[in-house]
Amino acid sequence: MKIEEVHQLIRNRRSLYPAQYTGERVEDSIIQEILENANWAPNHRHTEPWRFIVYTEDGLVKLADYQSEFYRKQAEAAENFNEEKFQKLKNNPLKASHVIAVIMKRDLKERVPEVEEIEAVACAVQNMYLTASAYGLGAYWGSGGVTYMEEAKPFFGLGEKDRLLGFFYIGTVREGLAPVGKRRPIEEKVTWVNTL
Repeated sequence: MKIEEVHQLIRNRRSLYPAQYTGERVEDSIIQEILENANWAPNHRHTEPWRFIVYTEDGLVKLADYQSEFYRKQAEAAENFNEEKFQKLKNNPLKASHVIAVIMKRDLKERVPEVEEIEAVACAVQNMYLTASAYGLGAYWGSGGVTYMEEAKPFFGLGEKDRLLGFFYIGTVREGLAPVGKRRPIEEKVTWVNTL
């Protein structure tokens, strides 16, 4: 592996959203590779806290129906229903080839602080992002919809201390979409300490 290729893969990774997908289905074997690479993320004490639920084909309809209706019930009870938000929750999953629920499964012995488990899952998602980019696919990790709602845990089979950390959308991207990334210089974000 050439280090320059690694640099380019990391620096050219971008979030590409469902509205930018063609609707073409990605092979399940590629999704399996993306998940296999997620499984090799670093984690403290080998807890491997990441869990994934993959929605595709009719599973996308099941997810879309669940989260849009969940939102409707919650919003109508609070008298703040927004039709645009409802439609987004109902339609965005259907634009993707696969949507992967990203879950942190809490170590039962709680051998490490919860934040370290969340960080490990984030590392797994970064592996997913980079693998999707290497395949030329669009990917997006979103935390909207039902992500942080305790009442949604039963739908995803989560225990009391587990957490739903969002949804990872994957799709084939329309031609001509190559967003340019922006970052402020690293020098603004780093302090070197090299003296007593």
